[in-house]
Amino acid sequence: MRKKNSRAVRPRVYVCHTYYHVYISFLKELKLLDGREPGAIPGAEKADLILSKMSTDFENLRERADSTGLFGQVVEFDEKREDFFPELARWRKGGKGFLGNLYCRMKFTKRYAQLEAPYVPVDFAQYRDIYVYCDSDPVGYYLNQNRIYYHALEDGLNCLKNYDAARYDNRGHFGLKVFLSMYLNLIFVQNGYGKYCLDMEVNDKSLIRYPCPRYIEQPRQELVDRLTQEDKDLILRAFIRDKEVLERQIEEGSRLGDKILILTDPLCTLEIRERIFRDIIRKFQPEGTIFLKPHPRDDMDYRKLFGEYPQFDATIPMEMLNFFPGLRFRKVVSVLTELNAIQFADETVRLGEDFMDAYEDPLIHRQNEQI
Repeated sequence: MRKKNSRAVRPRVYVCHTYYHVYISFLKELKLLDGREPGAIPGAEKADLILSKMSTDFENLRERADSTGLFGQVVEFDEKREDFFPELARWRKGGKGFLGNLYCRMKFTKRYAQLEAPYVPVDFAQYRDIYVYCDSDPVGYYLNQNRIYYHALEDGLNCLKNYDAARYDNRGHFGLKVFLSMYLNLIFVQNGYGKYCLDMEVNDKSLIRYPCPRYIEQPRQELVDRLTQEDKDLILRAFIRDKEVLERQIEEGSRLGDKILILTDPLCTLEIRERIFRDIIRKFQPEGTIFLKPHPRDDMDYRKLFGEYPQFDATIPMEMLNFFPGLRFRKVVSVLTELNAIQFADETVRLGEDFMDAYEDPLIHRQNEQI
């Protein structure tokens, strides 16, 4: 029997930490409109959207998303990292031996949820369905300690394929830690292992090396394939800050020959990151005109450091470039970003972990190999 929150009076809410999360939330909500006009869902039945400001500057996305009318309300969440609360440091430090560390983790889990409570912008217990991307963030602790059921969603496309954060963060006695989290709620393990996590939605279960009984599969491409032109226009209104500028970039680019799009990642230190992308540009520049698409969470100033290359707005999820039929690249290159969703390129190249080995300690980016 499906578990529900006892005081549920509102339908759904999505807790988002990145632009990609918001994009997937739009796709999921638009699927509910299949066969109906956009205004067919009454206000009381519309989902709410929560934008956590903890790791992403959403700028004025709140106003743009609200203006589409797809959501009942769009709310910002001033979610706080653990280092915002000095008293948590003593519990994060751990104790002597396994039992000492376990005791400290239990104290940390409970206290973190208590300290986060004043910053939570809504009463989550009022929602029938709660969808949380990155339940490893403070909201996951809060929901589990307050016994509020929710659905988890993968952070990025096929992200568990390369980095199973739950198993990596809980190396050593993983089975015991899962038992303490999933059944006793004494500690918290993310990505499907929290006691009040009903399930975790992923794009492709076959790519995940370590299974979890709560994983459920919802291919992202299925959500995209059912979009109408009206749906795409609605999404573009929310995400594109200046559609005319983007369309002009695409038109100007179409007159060029072969084009190479390089997607950045928030890698390493800024100094090493600059060296990485200068090396990538040097490698692929002989193949065509270079374009850059900075990652939404990449804080390096590419306009200043790489101003000679045309650049797309960092806040646009790369998947949204599929919506422009006039946009075509000979090749799209990334370091660690998954490229399965790209349809606007003749070829995709993910340089991967072997490439990164030359720039940083392999232990930093080869997490799954250490589980």
